[in-house]
Amino acid sequence: MSGTDAVEVDPRRVRSRARLLDAAAALLQDGGLEAVTVERVTRLSKVARTTLYRHFDNAVQLRAATVERLLPSVLDTPPEGPLRERLISLLERQAEAIRNTPLQVSTLAWLATGSDHNADNPAVNSLRQRIIDHYRVPFDQVLDTPDAHRQLGEFDTLFVLSQLVGPLVFAKLIGLRATTQQDCARIVDDFLAARAETTSTS
Repeated sequence: MSGTDAVEVDPRRVRSRARLLDAAAALLQDGGLEAVTVERVTRLSKVARTTLYRHFDNAVQLRAATVERLLPSVLDTPPEGPLRERLISLLERQAEAIRNTPLQVSTLAWLATGSDHNADNPAVNSLRQRIIDHYRVPFDQVLDTPDAHRQLGEFDTLFVLSQLVGPLVFAKLIGLRATTQQDCARIVDDFLAARAETTSTS
Protein backbone atom coordinates (compact mmCIF):
# COMPACT_ATOMS: atom_id res chain seq x y z
CA MET A 1 0.00 0.00 0.00
CA SER A 2 1.38 3.42 -0.94
CA GLY A 3 1.65 6.36 1.41
CA THR A 4 -1.15 8.09 -0.47
CA ASP A 5 -3.44 5.08 -0.03
CA ALA A 6 -2.67 5.01 3.67
CA VAL A 7 -3.67 8.67 4.02
CA GLU A 8 -6.92 8.08 2.10
CA VAL A 9 -8.02 5.31 4.47
CA ASP A 10 -6.76 6.96 7.66
CA PRO A 11 -9.70 6.58 10.09
CA ARG A 12 -9.03 10.03 11.55
CA ARG A 13 -9.31 11.57 8.11
CA VAL A 14 -12.54 9.70 7.43
CA ARG A 15 -13.99 10.81 10.78
CA SER A 16 -13.03 14.45 10.34
CA ARG A 17 -14.57 14.57 6.85
CA ALA A 18 -17.77 12.97 8.15
CA ARG A 19 -17.98 15.49 11.01
CA LEU A 20 -17.48 18.38 8.60
CA LEU A 21 -20.16 17.11 6.23
CA ASP A 22 -22.55 16.39 9.11
CA ALA A 23 -22.15 19.96 10.33
CA ALA A 24 -22.47 21.40 6.84
CA ALA A 25 -25.62 19.34 6.22
CA ALA A 26 -27.20 20.61 9.44
CA LEU A 27 -26.40 24.21 8.51
CA LEU A 28 -27.66 23.73 4.97
CA GLN A 29 -30.96 22.24 6.05
CA ASP A 30 -31.53 24.99 8.63
CA GLY A 31 -30.31 28.01 6.69
CA GLY A 32 -29.78 27.09 3.04
CA LEU A 33 -26.60 27.10 1.01
CA GLU A 34 -25.52 30.54 2.21
CA ALA A 35 -25.33 29.21 5.77
CA VAL A 36 -22.60 26.74 4.80
CA THR A 37 -19.45 28.76 5.44
CA VAL A 38 -16.00 27.63 6.53
CA GLU A 39 -16.35 29.51 9.80
CA ARG A 40 -19.73 28.06 10.75
CA VAL A 41 -18.84 24.51 9.71
CA THR A 42 -15.60 24.45 11.67
CA ARG A 43 -17.29 25.92 14.72
CA LEU A 44 -20.18 23.45 14.67
CA SER A 45 -18.07 20.39 13.83
CA LYS A 46 -15.24 21.34 16.21
CA VAL A 47 -12.82 20.48 13.40
CA ALA A 48 -9.91 22.84 12.80
CA ARG A 49 -9.94 25.08 9.75
CA THR A 50 -6.60 23.60 8.63
CA THR A 51 -8.18 20.14 8.69
CA LEU A 52 -11.15 21.36 6.66
CA TYR A 53 -8.79 22.65 3.98
CA ARG A 54 -7.17 19.23 3.75
CA HIS A 55 -10.54 17.93 2.55
CA PHE A 56 -11.95 20.91 0.64
CA ASP A 57 -10.19 23.70 -1.22
CA ASN A 58 -12.88 26.26 -0.46
CA ALA A 59 -16.48 26.79 0.63
CA VAL A 60 -17.78 26.05 -2.87
CA GLN A 61 -16.29 22.55 -2.79
CA LEU A 62 -17.67 22.04 0.70
CA ARG A 63 -21.16 23.10 -0.38
CA ALA A 64 -21.09 20.89 -3.46
CA ALA A 65 -19.95 17.86 -1.45
CA THR A 66 -22.64 18.49 1.15
CA VAL A 67 -25.43 18.82 -1.39
CA GLU A 68 -24.26 15.75 -3.29
CA ARG A 69 -24.30 13.75 -0.07
CA LEU A 70 -27.88 14.76 0.69
CA LEU A 71 -29.45 14.31 -2.73
CA PRO A 72 -32.00 11.51 -2.90
CA SER A 73 -31.42 8.49 -5.08
CA VAL A 74 -32.49 8.44 -8.72
CA LEU A 75 -36.23 7.90 -9.15
CA ASP A 76 -37.47 4.47 -10.15
CA THR A 77 -38.58 4.06 -13.75
CA PRO A 78 -42.36 3.56 -14.18
CA PRO A 79 -43.44 0.09 -15.29
CA GLU A 80 -44.06 -0.72 -18.94
CA GLY A 81 -47.12 0.87 -20.51
CA PRO A 82 -48.29 3.67 -22.83
CA LEU A 83 -45.85 6.56 -23.21
CA ARG A 84 -48.33 9.15 -21.93
CA GLU A 85 -49.01 7.27 -18.69
CA ARG A 86 -45.33 6.63 -18.07
CA LEU A 87 -44.44 10.30 -18.56
CA ILE A 88 -47.26 11.45 -16.28
CA SER A 89 -46.10 8.97 -13.62
CA LEU A 90 -42.55 10.28 -13.90
CA LEU A 91 -43.67 13.89 -13.56
CA GLU A 92 -45.78 13.06 -10.53
CA ARG A 93 -42.75 11.44 -8.89
CA GLN A 94 -40.55 14.42 -9.79
CA ALA A 95 -43.14 16.83 -8.39
CA GLU A 96 -43.24 14.86 -5.13
CA ALA A 97 -39.43 14.84 -4.94
CA ILE A 98 -39.31 18.60 -5.45
CA ARG A 99 -42.05 19.12 -2.89
CA ASN A 100 -40.39 16.92 -0.27
CA THR A 101 -36.80 17.92 -0.99
CA PRO A 102 -36.55 21.73 -1.13
CA LEU A 103 -32.78 21.24 -1.23
CA GLN A 104 -33.06 20.15 -4.85
CA VAL A 105 -34.65 23.45 -5.84
CA SER A 106 -32.12 25.63 -4.02
CA THR A 107 -29.33 23.56 -5.54
CA LEU A 108 -30.69 24.01 -9.05
CA ALA A 109 -30.91 27.76 -8.48
CA TRP A 110 -27.34 27.82 -7.16
CA LEU A 111 -26.01 25.87 -10.12
CA ALA A 112 -27.97 28.02 -12.56
CA THR A 113 -26.72 31.37 -11.26
CA GLY A 114 -23.04 30.42 -11.12
CA SER A 115 -22.60 33.34 -8.73
CA ASP A 116 -19.81 31.91 -6.61
CA HIS A 117 -18.17 29.26 -8.74
CA ASN A 118 -16.68 28.78 -12.17
CA ALA A 119 -17.29 26.19 -14.86
CA ASP A 120 -13.97 24.46 -14.22
CA ASN A 121 -14.66 23.59 -10.58
CA PRO A 122 -14.55 19.75 -10.39
CA ALA A 123 -16.78 19.60 -7.31
CA VAL A 124 -19.47 21.74 -8.92
CA ASN A 125 -19.21 19.84 -12.20
CA SER A 126 -19.62 16.57 -10.29
CA LEU A 127 -22.70 17.92 -8.55
CA ARG A 128 -24.13 19.25 -11.81
CA GLN A 129 -23.68 15.84 -13.42
CA ARG A 130 -25.33 14.17 -10.42
CA ILE A 131 -28.32 16.51 -10.77
CA ILE A 132 -28.57 15.80 -14.50
CA ASP A 133 -28.35 12.06 -13.88
CA HIS A 134 -30.94 12.30 -11.12
CA TYR A 135 -33.47 13.75 -13.55
CA ARG A 136 -32.31 12.11 -16.75
CA VAL A 137 -31.86 8.40 -15.98
CA PRO A 138 -35.55 7.46 -15.64
CA PHE A 139 -36.46 9.63 -18.62
CA ASP A 140 -33.81 7.92 -20.74
CA GLN A 141 -35.34 4.57 -19.87
CA VAL A 142 -38.83 5.77 -20.80
CA LEU A 143 -37.85 7.69 -23.93
CA ASP A 144 -35.36 5.22 -25.38
CA THR A 145 -38.11 2.88 -26.60
CA PRO A 146 -39.59 2.16 -30.05
CA ASP A 147 -42.95 3.56 -28.90
CA ALA A 148 -41.41 6.86 -27.82
CA HIS A 149 -39.40 7.26 -31.02
CA ARG A 150 -42.48 6.46 -33.09
CA GLN A 151 -44.58 9.09 -31.32
CA LEU A 152 -41.96 11.79 -30.83
CA GLY A 153 -39.70 11.44 -33.86
CA GLU A 154 -36.17 12.77 -33.46
CA PHE A 155 -35.57 14.56 -30.18
CA ASP A 156 -32.92 15.76 -27.75
CA THR A 157 -33.49 14.11 -24.37
CA LEU A 158 -32.14 17.04 -22.33
CA PHE A 159 -34.44 19.45 -24.18
CA VAL A 160 -37.39 17.14 -23.57
CA LEU A 161 -36.38 17.04 -19.91
CA SER A 162 -36.40 20.84 -19.72
CA GLN A 163 -39.84 20.96 -21.35
CA LEU A 164 -41.35 18.43 -18.95
CA VAL A 165 -39.57 19.04 -15.63
CA GLY A 166 -38.87 22.75 -16.17
CA PRO A 167 -42.42 23.86 -15.29
CA LEU A 168 -42.31 21.90 -12.02
CA VAL A 169 -39.07 23.54 -10.91
CA PHE A 170 -40.18 27.00 -12.05
CA ALA A 171 -43.47 26.71 -10.17
CA LYS A 172 -41.60 25.79 -6.99
CA LEU A 173 -39.01 28.53 -7.38
CA ILE A 174 -41.60 31.31 -7.71
CA GLY A 175 -43.84 29.92 -4.98
CA LEU A 176 -46.86 28.71 -6.90
CA ARG A 177 -49.20 26.14 -5.39
CA ALA A 178 -48.09 22.53 -5.23
CA THR A 179 -48.16 20.76 -8.58
CA THR A 180 -51.10 18.37 -8.88
CA GLN A 181 -51.66 15.17 -10.83
CA GLN A 182 -53.84 17.19 -13.20
CA ASP A 183 -50.99 19.65 -13.76
CA CYS A 184 -48.62 16.80 -14.64
CA ALA A 185 -51.14 15.35 -17.09
CA ARG A 186 -51.62 18.76 -18.73
CA ILE A 187 -47.87 19.27 -19.12
CA VAL A 188 -47.49 15.86 -20.73
CA ASP A 189 -50.52 16.31 -23.00
CA ASP A 190 -49.31 19.72 -24.18
CA PHE A 191 -45.85 18.28 -24.83
CA LEU A 192 -47.20 15.29 -26.78
CA ALA A 193 -49.53 17.50 -28.82
CA ALA A 194 -46.68 19.84 -29.73
CA ARG A 195 -44.46 16.89 -30.68
CA ALA A 196 -47.22 15.36 -32.78
CA GLU A 197 -47.64 18.61 -34.68
CA THR A 198 -43.89 18.91 -35.20
CA THR A 199 -43.62 15.31 -36.38
CA SER A 200 -46.51 15.64 -38.82
CA THR A 201 -45.04 18.75 -40.46
CA SER A 202 -41.45 17.52 -40.70
